[in-house]
Amino acid sequence: MNIAANFLLSGNNAAVAIIGAGPYGLATAAHLRAANVPFHIFGDALSFWRGNMPDGMKLRSPWVATHIADPGNRHTLDVYYKQSGMDVPKLLPVENFVGYGEWFQKRVAPDLDTRSVRRVEARDGGFRLTLEDGDIFFAQRVVMAMGLLGHEYRPAQFDGLPRELVSHSCEHTDSERYRGKRVAVIGRGQSACEAAAILHEAGAGVEIVCRDSLEWNADPAQRSTLRKAVRAMLGNALIPPSQVGPFPHNWVNEVPAVIHGFSQANRDRWNTLNLRATAITWLRPRMKDISIDMGRTIFAARKEGNEISLTLDNATKRYDHVMLATGYRTDVEKMAILDTKMREKIVRHGGLPVLNGGFESSVKGLHFVGASAVGSFGPLLRFIAGAGFAARRVSRAAARAMAGRSAYQLDPVPEPMALISEREHS
Repeated sequence: MNIAANFLLSGNNAAVAIIGAGPYGLATAAHLRAANVPFHIFGDALSFWRGNMPDGMKLRSPWVATHIADPGNRHTLDVYYKQSGMDVPKLLPVENFVGYGEWFQKRVAPDLDTRSVRRVEARDGGFRLTLEDGDIFFAQRVVMAMGLLGHEYRPAQFDGLPRELVSHSCEHTDSERYRGKRVAVIGRGQSACEAAAILHEAGAGVEIVCRDSLEWNADPAQRSTLRKAVRAMLGNALIPPSQVGPFPHNWVNEVPAVIHGFSQANRDRWNTLNLRATAITWLRPRMKDISIDMGRTIFAARKEGNEISLTLDNATKRYDHVMLATGYRTDVEKMAILDTKMREKIVRHGGLPVLNGGFESSVKGLHFVGASAVGSFGPLLRFIAGAGFAARRVSRAAARAMAGRSAYQLDPVPEPMALISEREHS
């Protein structure tokens, strides 16, 4: 019998509620639909990519790792570009990716509910969702696919400073507003380097300020003798599809199930190594005229008239604006839509939920995908390429639960109290 026939779907009810309509939420929707699991998805398709990325940005991930996953591979970037009559670009512009995501959404989740979810509470073996208009929705399971917004990291030195002087890189799309202004970009990863390049090209006077040297991802000059020899023999066969992390770790990163089997301490070390700040080499030519002040410590930042002053370990400098390209630190405690009592029950490590093989937390039926799952499954879950793996595991867990079998069980969630309160507040 069809799985969906075993579940009475009426009114504001579904087997699974997906919160978030980015690549992870949409991939989960595609896989649940293929598995005949009734779901309801909330969100604004690709809203983070549309409203929190700078105009002119190009996606870092290689083409093959940028498809939003669907079980039959019917909705790939290649199909989208072919149907749209566009030429495939060498580097994918963010606006084209947004267009692709909206196209994907219309095909796998045409009934997307764009209302915001205000509150999620555990009720009677399921979940009660309160929506922005006061409507109530019930689900047996909830998939948190809300992405990075709200988890941006701001160094304490910039606390209390007005946003017109200090902003995070996710807070603007238009770089033209900084034309003729002196802007300091804090950071040294892809976000910092690309933001600096775009600002410079928009006519701003830009300086990157960072505590360590810039590191270029896949820099030929940094390849070991062994890697050069292997590459000479195997060519592109040495390159894994997603290209996440340094060789040879990047091949292991392609298999999140393997990393899930690591001890927590080893997984922490692995994530630190593979998610360190780097920039792609194709940005290097665009940065040749940008000043870079490396090896700096920022002791203080303060407002001085209409400017901001940075006290560094070697000098004091003044700018018209500071842009924090300091990344994100995902923390369950910042997920305010989750009821306080329920948040307290989520076993976590370093602010991230500890998840079993089906991406389920210690709160039965509550799943986390995307950046929230990096602590349990490794670096791939920080990128679009990890969405397929997460969606397959979540849909399998939901299908098993609906069929009356135990939900997907691989390595049950650990219970040590030591994991419960380790948080990294910014």
